[in-house]
Amino acid sequence: MTTPRLTPEAVPPPGCPAHTGARRVERLYGAEFAADPMASYDRLRAHGSVAPVEIAPGVHAWLVTGYETALEVLRSPERYSKDPRRWRALADGTVPADSPVVPMMMYRPNALWTDGPEHSRLRGAITDSLGRVDPNALRGYVEHSADTLIDRIGPKGRADLLSEYGAVLPLLVFNQLFGCPPDIGDKLVDGMSGIFDADGDSEKANAVLTEGVADLVALKRREPGPDLSSWLMAHPARLTDEEMMHQLVLLMGAGTEPQQNLICNGLRLLLADDRFAGDLAGGSMPVDDAIDEVLWTDPPLANYAIHYPLRDVEVEGNLLREGTPLLISLAAANTGTGIAGDRRRGNRAHLAWSAGPHTCPAKGPARLIAAAALEKLLDRLPGIELELPVEDLQWRQGPFHRALAALPVRFPPIAPADRLSAGCEGTANPVLPSSTPPASTPTVRVPGSAGMPRRRWWKSLARRTYEP
Repeated sequence: MTTPRLTPEAVPPPGCPAHTGARRVERLYGAEFAADPMASYDRLRAHGSVAPVEIAPGVHAWLVTGYETALEVLRSPERYSKDPRRWRALADGTVPADSPVVPMMMYRPNALWTDGPEHSRLRGAITDSLGRVDPNALRGYVEHSADTLIDRIGPKGRADLLSEYGAVLPLLVFNQLFGCPPDIGDKLVDGMSGIFDADGDSEKANAVLTEGVADLVALKRREPGPDLSSWLMAHPARLTDEEMMHQLVLLMGAGTEPQQNLICNGLRLLLADDRFAGDLAGGSMPVDDAIDEVLWTDPPLANYAIHYPLRDVEVEGNLLREGTPLLISLAAANTGTGIAGDRRRGNRAHLAWSAGPHTCPAKGPARLIAAAALEKLLDRLPGIELELPVEDLQWRQGPFHRALAALPVRFPPIAPADRLSAGCEGTANPVLPSSTPPASTPTVRVPGSAGMPRRRWWKSLARRTYEP
C-alpha cells in the first residue's frame, strides 16, 4: 500500500487514522455535520467504503460507509473485537478520559462491549428477560402513557413533540419496565440525558447515572418484583451487582435516546414528506412504512457499532491498526448506491439494528413502542402539522445519533378525554407475561403546570405516575 506523505505541520498524533494520507479528515461533530451528514458521507464514499474521521476534537477513528464492508465487520468477531479496552489512544492518554465521546465508548462489563462466551452469557440474560415482556400489555401501557401526554398538550393547540412527547414517553415506559421508583428515575434520566448531550458535562452525567443504577440494583436485591430488573437478577447467568448495573445502563441507553429519535424522526417524516403526509390526509396512517423509511435513511444511531481490529488489517488499501476505533455508519451504509433504493417499504435489510452477534436484542419491542406512539398521536391529533418548514428544523450535534433538537407542531386544540383522567384501570402491567395475573396499576395524574423545561416536567410527571 502506498501512503502519501503528510507535511510535518499536518502530522496528527502517532497511530491516528489520518496518517493514511493528506486528504481532508471529516469531522463527525459540529453544526455543519449535524445539518447535513449526508454531504459528509458522500465525501467519505469518494475514498471507498472505509475512511478516517474525527469524532471529537483530537479523537480519531475509521468510519465504514459501505454496506458490504459493514456486514463483514459486524459478522467477523474473529477479526474485530467489541472490547474498548483495546482502544490504544484511550489507554495511553492520547484521548483524555474527559473527552465527550468517552462515556459512549468506554468499557463496561455489558453485552455490548464483550466478546465470546462472556458476551453470550450476558446477552442470554438480556434476551431471556426481554422475552418475558408481554407485547400486548406493553402496547397497552405505551398507548396509555401516550394518552396521558396527549391529554396534557391537547388543550394548548401547539407543542414541541420532542420535549413533550417523544423524549418523555420512552422514559415512562422503561421506568415501568425496570420497576423504578421516581426518586431513582430522576437520577437515571439526568444521567442518561447528559451522556447523549454533545455539549454537556458527560463525566458528571456518568457519575449521576452510576449512582442511580446502583440504587436500583440495591432496591431490587431487597424487593424483587415482576419487572425486567428483577428478572435479570434472577437469571441463571447469576449476574453480580456490577454486571446488573451495566446491563441496566445498556438497556436504558438503547431504549430511551434511540427510541426518542425513532419516534421523532418518524413523526417528522409523516408530517413533512409528501409520500406519507398525503396518505395521512387521505385517512390512512402508513406508520410501518414510515418507520421502515426512518430506519433506512435516518436511523436513531447513525454512527456506532464500534469495533477494534484484533490485529493490523488492510481494507481497500487502508491500513487499520490494531486497537483503533472502527465505527459503522449505519446511515451511510443504508443509503449507499444500489442499497434498497425505492424498495424500502417492508424491506428490513437495513443495518439500523446492527447485524451479527451484536444485533439489537430488543428490536421487536423498540419497533412496537415507536409504532404505538406514532399511531396514538396521529389518531388523537388528526389536524397536526409542523409549525415551521421542515428544512428549518434543527438537528442536535454529536457523532453518534441522528436527533432533532426540537419538533414544534400546531393542531386544533382538543379537550382531555374523561376516561383517562381517573387513572388507567384495565391497563395490564406490561412487564407481566400474559399468563400472570396483572398487578394493580398506579394512578396517573396529569401535571397541570405548563412550560416546564424537559427534565423538570419529566420529574413532575414521573412522580405523579408512581404515587400510590
